[in-house]
Amino acid sequence: MTAKIINGVAVSAEIRKDLKVRVEALAAQRVVPGLAVIVVGNNPASAVYVRNKIKACADVGIHSFRYDFPTDADPRAVLDLISELNDREDVHGILVQLPLPPQFAISEILRTISADKDVDGFHLYNVGGLVVGNTVFPPCTPYGVVKMLEHEGVALEGKNVVVVGASNIVGKPMALMLMQHDATVCICHAKTRDLAQFTILADILVVAAGKPNLIVPQMIKTGAVVIDVGINRLPDGKLVGDVDFAGVSEKASLITPVPGGVGPMTVTMLLYNTVASAERRNAAASLRQ
Repeated sequence: MTAKIINGVAVSAEIRKDLKVRVEALAAQRVVPGLAVIVVGNNPASAVYVRNKIKACADVGIHSFRYDFPTDADPRAVLDLISELNDREDVHGILVQLPLPPQFAISEILRTISADKDVDGFHLYNVGGLVVGNTVFPPCTPYGVVKMLEHEGVALEGKNVVVVGASNIVGKPMALMLMQHDATVCICHAKTRDLAQFTILADILVVAAGKPNLIVPQMIKTGAVVIDVGINRLPDGKLVGDVDFAGVSEKASLITPVPGGVGPMTVTMLLYNTVASAERRNAAASLRQ
């Protein structure tokens, strides 16, 4: 068996095409979705991510506002800016690019962003809302994974799903979102003993551990769907995921590549959440008139 590769770039392009139509519909009502991006410091990886996000915004018609602060910035200045952006009518989403310098308390930054503009889905309200199924914005990476599975027609109901990695950004919200689709979910993490005894049972395996080639062929069952969220740079500069792509591809039924798999979907779902925020705010304004 040779796995079908899930092309995240192609799936993203389909979603963005639909987003452009929705943005045009908003423009007809004189509403332009706006995303504010706050960058602190000069982390090279962050610079690339932010550039990609701003370009993606322009591609679908979202107006982006970029705010740069030096590495030694006073956290109070960033918090004050977030408070101002919370009140602006032309800003529908607020993104603070992580990581932040050590003088920042990330929890305070995320808590200050209005839950109604938290398009990254990191606010405690949005994360907690996943438990009861009424979050305003689902976190972008797990949301992107769900959209990819939907696109490929992968049924989740009753399936055994194993999530490797228990981060607040991917692993935990991923598990909650899959449970909402009636999957049976197991979460593994760095302290899990004999990881293979869990992964071998998975109909769907989602790996977000940050360890290159953690998952090898003998750890999955034949025909499994494998979603590789990891992105790791090897000493030779090559980007790889957490899965032995070449080996696992010979055993899985579907697999995502790295790069070109989940990564593009993360940015696309950020756009998706921003447009949804603008639509929600516009509908609420129409009701008040």
